[in-house]
Amino acid sequence: MSDFSPAEVEAGRKLFAGEWRFAAAAGSVAALPSMGPPEIAFAGRSNVGKSSLINALTGRASLARTSHTPGRTQELIFFAGPRATLVDMPGYGYAAAAKTKVKAWTNLIHLFLRGRQSLARVYLLVDARHGLKDTDDRVLATLDEAAVSYQVVLTKADQVKPDELAVRVATTAAALAKRPAAYPHIAVTSARTGSGIAELRAAVARLLDERS
Repeated sequence: MSDFSPAEVEAGRKLFAGEWRFAAAAGSVAALPSMGPPEIAFAGRSNVGKSSLINALTGRASLARTSHTPGRTQELIFFAGPRATLVDMPGYGYAAAAKTKVKAWTNLIHLFLRGRQSLARVYLLVDARHGLKDTDDRVLATLDEAAVSYQVVLTKADQVKPDELAVRVATTAAALAKRPAAYPHIAVTSARTGSGIAELRAAVARLLDERS
């Protein structure tokens, strides 16, 4: 927790210990809710652990619906909470759904990332076992073009040996070094063990303080 003071860690804990509730689901741009508080979005390939991370952050086992079937989340899901809204985005890449449906929600992801003024930061989740893939490149390019601040979060870190994880962090940081909208620090988390969760909570709380 060296990047955050004890006060910031506590602020993050209090933020996510507050009430979080389902607010809206949008399967199209027309269905998006009105913009309000800052939005924190979680994007990534199918089955990378977006819903599990949201549940770990909020300390609620079933706030966001999880599944072992890639592509289960097919809409933008909004969760309202203290000072911010969390957005669980559909996974891109492989999904157990019709290709036309996958294309539709992939387009929705890009339209949302380009045109949402209330979007404060995108956390781009990457499976620590595999690292960045070609399917991530288009989303990274969209974020850079839209000048949306984003940070990569390596998930499922408990399933990677420490030496391999250190290499993954270094190679990911090197890949992001030339991307203008990328936050330079790579977050490392495990929703199963809770590793890195307190730091990510603190990061969100700091971001909201900077925007207030």
